[in-house]
Amino acid sequence: MSSSLFAIRGRLPAGLRPVLALVAWLVVIAAWIAVTESKLLPVMALPKPWGVLQALGRLWTDYDLLGNVAQSWWRIAQAFFWSAVVAIPLGLAMASFGWFYQLVNPIAAPMRAMPITAFLPAFMGLFGMGEEMKIGFLIFGMFFYLLAVVVEEVNRVDDSLLETAYTLGARKIDALWLLFRAAFPGIFSSFRILYDIGWTYVILAETVNARKGVGYMVTAAYKVLDFDRVYAGIIAIGVAAFLFRWLLTLSERRLFPWRRPPGVLESAPAAVARPRGRAPVHG
Repeated sequence: MSSSLFAIRGRLPAGLRPVLALVAWLVVIAAWIAVTESKLLPVMALPKPWGVLQALGRLWTDYDLLGNVAQSWWRIAQAFFWSAVVAIPLGLAMASFGWFYQLVNPIAAPMRAMPITAFLPAFMGLFGMGEEMKIGFLIFGMFFYLLAVVVEEVNRVDDSLLETAYTLGARKIDALWLLFRAAFPGIFSSFRILYDIGWTYVILAETVNARKGVGYMVTAAYKVLDFDRVYAGIIAIGVAAFLFRWLLTLSERRLFPWRRPPGVLESAPAAVARPRGRAPVHG
């Protein structure tokens, strides 16, 4: 077993992955307990795990944790929907027609490089401080990432697929639909990262004039210096984001079973394992 553990891209035993995950979290928790018990940091900087655990219970019973998570998810879902509705056809057109790419990319490329947090005051000025500002801000943060992914995935489609389609009498609209269908599995795979981006920026959006949401929940706890609740909120955000990402991963496995999600080494086909007695071939 030891040789397979340290082999490059070696297969992990089926039951080892959850064990390693458990060990990693036990190490983190043990380090957390050690730091807080030794009083190396002030309590306000890092509260004790027991207090944070109790605060998690209070978030559930007294502060409507489920409702706040649902409100944040709904904001992300709306931004995700509108980003996809615009970015997917726009990216398909950019990857299909060179002149259109050269027209749009000089604007899209710099936007991807700019820190979105700098645009928050601008969105407040344009849309006020209500829901429109929050959704618009999230759309802006997600749209340009998805647009770049769509262009890249469509460009990866082999030209031979188009040539075959034209040989069989496909029209231009048929060719575009073919490109979309061929690129969509890769686009769908990027949705996990897109949701991660949404969870990152929704926290910032909800610090502005919000009455519901996980960002508001954490900010409200900070204002009263309840750091147990602050850390409990951070943990709740991480769990919620992880669960939604897991649902997307599960959906990808069901919709596109031929695509192996990255990082799942134990499910790698046996055919890719290096035969015994032969050196690996590179190149």
